Amino acid sequence: MQLRPRHCLLPLLILLLTAGCKSDPHTLKDFTSDGCSLFPDRSLINNDDWCDCCLEHDIAYWQGGTKEQRLEADRKLRECVLAKTGDAVLAEAMYQGVRFGGSPYFYNWYRWGYGWSYERKYQALTLKEQRLVSDKLVQYFEESEGKPSACD
Repeated sequence: MQLRPRHCLLPLLILLLTAGCKSDPHTLKDFTSDGCSLFPDRSLINNDDWCDCCLEHDIAYWQGGTKEQRLEADRKLRECVLAKTGDAVLAEAMYQGVRFGGSPYFYNWYRWGYGWSYERKYQALTLKEQRLVSDKLVQYFEESEGKPSACD
């Protein structure tokens, strides 16, 4: 009996689609930050630098939480950028960008709750998860002490 290529495609497709489903939804990946993701970390024209605002925002996005917590994190980003630069247009552009592109329903590396598996979406952290977040952040800052960060 000869196998036809199309008969092999269905099992391969099922294998590929379920490959990501084996991740433990209760496991938190180590914290990472790439600065302002798809946006510049600082001005190319003057000395304005808002990367620290993005690092704080990344911490919130990495740990995830509720829909209200995401809105608060996005508002804090806007306020921080405005305070650092005095540029309301820039602050609003960044705010609108994260509101549009940071949804936990998008399969990207900068989504809300990116430290958890894709299945998590909006979900309040338990006390155990909050301790895990705290431990991972302590580990991140201890290991990164003296090393260049995404904002350097």
